[in-house]
Amino acid sequence: MEGEGASNGGMLYHEVQESKLCAVHCVNTVLQGPFFSEFDLAALASDLDGKERQMMLEGGVSASSGDFLTEESHNVSLDGDFSIQVLQKALEVWDLQVIPLNCPAAEPAQIDPEQENAFICHLHDHWFCIRKVNGEWYNFDSLYAAPEHLSKFYLSAYLDSLKGFGWSIFLVRGNFPKECPISSSETSNGYGQWLLPEDAERITKSCNSREGPKRIKLTEEQSDPLLSFGEADAIPEIEDEDLKAAIAASLLDSSPAVASVETSAPKIENQDSKEKPAQEE
Repeated sequence: MEGEGASNGGMLYHEVQESKLCAVHCVNTVLQGPFFSEFDLAALASDLDGKERQMMLEGGVSASSGDFLTEESHNVSLDGDFSIQVLQKALEVWDLQVIPLNCPAAEPAQIDPEQENAFICHLHDHWFCIRKVNGEWYNFDSLYAAPEHLSKFYLSAYLDSLKGFGWSIFLVRGNFPKECPISSSETSNGYGQWLLPEDAERITKSCNSREGPKRIKLTEEQSDPLLSFGEADAIPEIEDEDLKAAIAASLLDSSPAVASVETSAPKIENQDSKEKPAQEE
């Protein structure tokens, strides 16, 4: 668990979606600093591919027995989506362990997620992180203009809803970096930003108050099943109707799998979510 005292001067590190680099944004927000670039993750993917091919050869698999030994990567797609193995390797550099939430070792986190420090979420081609920073939980989805604060109750309900909608969730454990070891003059990667919690809240409210906010657009052939959340009973075990609507709206904004970004997507506030979000064409 994180030690006492505010890390990074009490500031939050957030990255706004750039191209299809959500895996990079996810890793960096877990670590709370611009620790990795897309080139770093690509190098890890290439290394994993080489080791996997070598293991197959040593296991007696011939080069003509299938496409596993071809030059095509099994750890990064042509459009830039990285495998969970790449994210695991990146976080292992900082002595962090990635554990599927549905495995026995993660059972305590299923019962009381508040006691943990970070979760990684994945569906289709999108990764994002839910992270506890200085004792408070935030959703660091790169489609949001700023981190979204999550209450303890909302954290548990939101994770349950994600699981119900088919998201893969991974628990991250270990000794998280206390401070970003990079000087402020070197922290600009074009999409990262440091925010005070009150600044993040102000940006959130500003985004939510805009008329007709632009969202990530899904192509027709790649539309996400989360868009069909429909009635309130799609989210089990939650009695509060406003909370149901808030979670459903958050899921809508958090399912960009294959999106073309017109602008950074707005976030959802945990309270004022009574109106159903407009469907995108």
